[in-house]
Amino acid sequence: VQLQAFGGGLVQAGSSLRLSCAASGGPFTSHTMGWFRQAPGKEREFVAGIDVSGSKTYYLHDSVEARFTISRDNAKNTLYLQMNSLKPEDTAVYYCAATAKYSGARYYLAREYDYWGQGTQVTVSS
Repeated sequence: VQLQAFGGGLVQAGSSLRLSCAASGGPFTSHTMGWFRQAPGKEREFVAGIDVSGSKTYYLHDSVEARFTISRDNAKNTLYLQMNSLKPEDTAVYYCAATAKYSGARYYLAREYDYWGQGTQVTVSS
């Protein structure tokens, strides 16, 4: 599976962005999907996960769940991350990831994912 993330940019605090991740080369509907992010000097961290059907989602941090929404359109082979009320601490490179090992949403370790997109930069200015 090849993944391509896009939609990042430079925005002001309080703004919204929607990230997209286009999948190709494999059965998208067989893959649990996730979003991760990595800020400069920090480890890659889980943001959100979604199961194969799109009916179950998982957010590791309450502060993210209150502002971000992960979704998928299986007909379009596309994963989304709607980010609202962005804060400077959300600044990071955002990666989409996929795994066919599981079907649920609660997989938040990077090593559980087999395929990764190239990342898209999100910069939030104060």
